[in-house]
Amino acid sequence: MTEHETDVDRLGADVDEIGRKAARTVELGRRGFILSVLVFVLLIAQLLPWAGGHVGWQVLLGRAGAIPQLFAATSTVIGVLCSALALSTRLWWMTWVCAIGGWFSSVDGLLAVWSQQSAGANGVAGGGPGIGLVLALVAIILLAANWLRTAFSRS
Repeated sequence: MTEHETDVDRLGADVDEIGRKAARTVELGRRGFILSVLVFVLLIAQLLPWAGGHVGWQVLLGRAGAIPQLFAATSTVIGVLCSALALSTRLWWMTWVCAIGGWFSSVDGLLAVWSQQSAGANGVAGGGPGIGLVLALVAIILLAANWLRTAFSRS
């Protein structure tokens, strides 16, 4: 084998490795900024009232009932932590985790809002959803939609 053939083989191996890496990642482009802003909105929503006068992080600790706490947990884990991980690693499978988890969290959010609207009937904390709960619900729905578009964008 000549030195030229060895260089060509090394170049071919490098190209193959780059192709494998590209197949595992997604290019976020402008959508990455939108996703980052939505994660920030979720963080801000944790500081606003959610249920019964409790702010989002207090709901996460269990001070306003099980259903809002479940939404606080899923929106924090999926919406903030998984999204941050997916934004930093750009791994394709993480976009699917964020998309599917985001839609699960969206359903939790709808149930949390509903539970606060009907809380007066059974005497639990509530009396209507707070602005933070509504803002978190809108943010997680938009996050889930953007992650789904990102997951399907890979050809």
